[in-house]
Amino acid sequence: MPIPATIRVLAVFALILVTIKRLSLGSSFALGAALLGLFFGMTPADLVLSMARALVHPKTLALSVVVSLILILSRSMEATGRMDRLLEGFKGLVASPFLNLAIFPALIGLLPMPGGAVFSAPMVKNIGHNRGLNQDQLSFLNYWFRHIWEYWWPLYPGVLLATTLAARNLWSYVWLMLPLTPVAIAAGRFLIRRADITEHSRQPRQASRPGPAPFVRELAPIAIVIVGGLTAGFLLSPLAAGIAKELGLILALVVAIGLVWHTGKLTGARRLKMAANKKLLGMYFMVSAVLIFQAILQDSTAVNQISAELIRWHIPLVPVCIILPMLVGVVSGITIAFVGTTFPVIFALLGAGGQQEHFNAFLMLAMTSGFAGVLVSPLHLCLLLSNAFFRASHAAVFRLIVPAAAILLAAALVYFAILYYIGS
Repeated sequence: MPIPATIRVLAVFALILVTIKRLSLGSSFALGAALLGLFFGMTPADLVLSMARALVHPKTLALSVVVSLILILSRSMEATGRMDRLLEGFKGLVASPFLNLAIFPALIGLLPMPGGAVFSAPMVKNIGHNRGLNQDQLSFLNYWFRHIWEYWWPLYPGVLLATTLAARNLWSYVWLMLPLTPVAIAAGRFLIRRADITEHSRQPRQASRPGPAPFVRELAPIAIVIVGGLTAGFLLSPLAAGIAKELGLILALVVAIGLVWHTGKLTGARRLKMAANKKLLGMYFMVSAVLIFQAILQDSTAVNQISAELIRWHIPLVPVCIILPMLVGVVSGITIAFVGTTFPVIFALLGAGGQQEHFNAFLMLAMTSGFAGVLVSPLHLCLLLSNAFFRASHAAVFRLIVPAAAILLAAALVYFAILYYIGS
């Protein structure tokens, strides 16, 4: 009796999750793609051909360039001190002590960078001093609000990959996922509701608050990427429908990087060093490997076979959309991992089950469930670095993160029911 396709694919998933700890994410996906093809009867020649097609596909090339340019922009803003000035420019603009604490990790979260929570940690510690929060609460606040945008913010690779795999317009995806951010903010505030976040008398008060001009000026590169990228993507859509949004982001990112380099007076040698960073090649490899894995899932007929099995076994789609992404998210701690491995399977099941009219509802549920898993993952680099900086207890911080993630997931289920009811 042949081994069920679902078991074979789960075995490949398990191998990827195990090898992530020893290999790079790209290497784990490449190995998983090769084994997946062999498990489903592809010849070595077919396997190489499928990988080559995926590797040179315009989507792969464009998405890899976008992710690499995002990293260059992040490092350029950090190297020129622009990020420090951005955070400094915000100080005093908001009177609420809670917002002043939450805004700095949230601002850092606008630019995806590995372990970015440690970048905002000193600001949170400085502002949170003598405001009624212990080290565990400060670490939670720094970590949680660092990730309130990742459901929909267009600069995150996981978001770009999700829209690519789902073949969805970026703007429609943004509007679909946007309500999760206020839910995340409310969940984070609820979990530290008992803390007395106040301005203590010994905390010096500013006689006058600065205007918004310095903050807006330092925010310009990010605004260029978002507004310029989306506008250019829309204008380019008649000429390059398949990769319009990626080309728009590439153009906007190049302009933003040029602005940061020019105003920061970076020398040619420093610019070349940032553009030729070895980590960019690793990022290109990672994105390519994820899209190769997705191509092998299709070319090997693995997705079709899994769809047929799950329908034959009468497993409901809702549990599949929650459990699969969340499991990979918990084990990997990386958004792009659960998106790349589970979304192709989920989307195929939607088509096979006649649920295409409810595509957006299932997309939202899968993305939120997977990211809830990422947030509680003990392998999440931001969590590890934040706890280390604040010398916080991992167990105590988890006691705050898990209920917050549960609130998020409960809200997603309610949102799913609404979207499903209206046929979205």
